[in-house]
Amino acid sequence: MEQNEVILGVDTHLDTHVGAVISDTGRLLGTLSVSTDMAGYLDLLTWANSFGPLRRAGVEGTGTYGAGLARVLRDHEIDVLEVNRPDRAMRRSRGKSDPTDAENAARAVLSGRATAIPKEQSGAAEAMRAVSVARRSAVKAKTQAINQLRALLVSAPQEIRDRLLKVKAAECVEGCIRLRSLGKTPMLQTLTTTLRLLAKRWLTLAEELKALDTMLDSLTSQHAKRVRERFGVGPQTAAVLVALAGDNPERLKSEAALAALCGTSPLQASSGKTVRHRLNRGGDRSANNALWTIAMVRMRSDPRTRAYVERRTKEGMSNKEIHRCLKRYIVRELYPLILADLADSTASA
Repeated sequence: MEQNEVILGVDTHLDTHVGAVISDTGRLLGTLSVSTDMAGYLDLLTWANSFGPLRRAGVEGTGTYGAGLARVLRDHEIDVLEVNRPDRAMRRSRGKSDPTDAENAARAVLSGRATAIPKEQSGAAEAMRAVSVARRSAVKAKTQAINQLRALLVSAPQEIRDRLLKVKAAECVEGCIRLRSLGKTPMLQTLTTTLRLLAKRWLTLAEELKALDTMLDSLTSQHAKRVRERFGVGPQTAAVLVALAGDNPERLKSEAALAALCGTSPLQASSGKTVRHRLNRGGDRSANNALWTIAMVRMRSDPRTRAYVERRTKEGMSNKEIHRCLKRYIVRELYPLILADLADSTASA
């Protein structure tokens, strides 16, 4: 007699994963805690299969703590679905524990609430994501370094301030990195060393950014040719949008799905006789910012976009509403190009 299907739910953590298996009728069959290594993943898989045929699994954090487990499950031809954490109302009524969260993940798959297919993280899109992550932190650290250097110069003795504080960051850094001694007092000796170190840090980060930008330019030119050809799309914005789509773009069923991921899908904000939409504050904010950047470039330099802005302004739309519409139109334009570029990338891998 053929056994009924069972469903696995997993609550993921850095050092341990907790799995729960339920039957196709929703009965809890058992829970198990395993280590986050290959032996632990295989133990969890073997244990889950002991209850019956396993074809579907709901996993929390497939892009972070659950990435390794998700890859193993996919390799064993199990459909992996991304599961969001339980809503606050459910947690208040049922409590919070790892086995409970794992059980909730399995029930989300059984009920059909969990439908998101996780990224595969195995190709060009994941490479772009990795470089973009490093670039974001480098930009932030570089800005922080020059701000700290300027703050020290602003409060320094007037003679030092007049000599070293410049409007351009590069000139400010150049003067500080060549410092030998500002004086013999402990304060001046310490200030000399600190300014020189901050200047060296800024230069190091500037070189790091050049290397990362070169990598992004190469990756996007090779794996996102169609996207890069569109007006206003540069290496950074192209990389962010392609990375958001992931290496398995079939998970994006329509342009509306990509718009929702970017936080550009319009949300109803109607009341009474007023019918309007508002900005979406959800989605991936880095991707939303990439669309914002493309829209800004087009609003400044693209004649067609400038004509659109002028027409919509005359119709009474605010700048925020116009920007929201532009971002949605850009998603519509780029969606088929992203799919085509990723398909080419997968075919050539």
